Amino acid sequence: MTAAAFSTADIAVVGGGIASTAAVLRLLRTGHSPLWIAPAQKEGNLPGEHLSPAARPMLEEIGAAGLLDAACHRPEQSVFSAWGSDQLAERSGIVHLEGPSTVLERAAFERDLRALAIGAGAAPAEARLTGLDWSGEGWILEVDDGDRLGRCGAQFILDGSGRAAVVAGIQAPDHAARLRADQLVALCVVLSQEENAGVEPTRATLLETVPEGWWYATLQAGGRLILNFYTDPDLLPRDVTRDTSVFRAMLERTTYVGRWLRDAEFSLDAPPDLVSAGTTWLAPATGEGWVAIGDAAAAFDPLSSHGMTTALWTGIRGADAAIARLGGDAEPLADYAEKVGRGVQEFLQSRATIYAEERRFDASPFWERRKGAVTDAMVAGS
Repeated sequence: MTAAAFSTADIAVVGGGIASTAAVLRLLRTGHSPLWIAPAQKEGNLPGEHLSPAARPMLEEIGAAGLLDAACHRPEQSVFSAWGSDQLAERSGIVHLEGPSTVLERAAFERDLRALAIGAGAAPAEARLTGLDWSGEGWILEVDDGDRLGRCGAQFILDGSGRAAVVAGIQAPDHAARLRADQLVALCVVLSQEENAGVEPTRATLLETVPEGWWYATLQAGGRLILNFYTDPDLLPRDVTRDTSVFRAMLERTTYVGRWLRDAEFSLDAPPDLVSAGTTWLAPATGEGWVAIGDAAAAFDPLSSHGMTTALWTGIRGADAAIARLGGDAEPLADYAEKVGRGVQEFLQSRATIYAEERRFDASPFWERRKGAVTDAMVAGS
């Protein structure tokens, strides 16, 4: 593998997800040409498809609101929930003044967002960050694109590398701490209807709690059903990610989710994938010459339904703070860090309240672990 020189810029953006792409779009619209170190997009399904209506103004801010008009996305008009009760309650999107949420085809949305950035002049380097060196005046970044090693320079870094938070991990392990509120994981699978199914499935989202955790199911515009189960790692049945029958047996113990799948003739042909879904955050979310955005700054329990909104907000506001810092104004950077910390505290309080609504399974480990108020230790440093 040979060494090569990469380009330099005043601002580097690390990561290829929603937060990083939003930051790139924001920088381009303010006259900057960032160095974008973005791994190639993953093939296949991406978990997380619920977009809050609060995200729409942010998409408008970076010229991306039109992406929601694609036929593969749909407005979320109905949510059915069996949370804290054996009865199924409906919440309609019509009652929200800001309009309904959107159920995305996540991979398509991220592809379109990336294409929008490239069309606006971005040139992502499909590489990964392997090393950093801070000189006091700027960064030297070491990157690997699979064929060659390279070095590039930037005065400031926006770290959108996800939960790994590579910039803080490499450069500032003693300055910033990765804090965690729980060990939540998700079993994720995408289902299709049986061929020649005679039922038109309900375009809705369904939540259902069980002693070991909670289920989430939503129908995408194209007819595929997204099915997730949230629990703690030690509560997972043995072989659930290898043996389809184990996951199928879990579904049989539900009241509503399993019935929806059976009545609409959805088939479970493969075991689920396992992904991390816990609430973690970086405290503080900024440092000398860098700022964390997206999941690198804060990753929330999917119960919040604000993961992508948070990614957009941190990407845009993080970019604004970086621009201001390069211009000699450090106040927006401090304000950004304070708002990220406050957002974590507010989410943890809200999370505790929502989990407390489910009292039927108080004796089970999953719900017992989520009882009570937020402790000082949970928000330390945030």
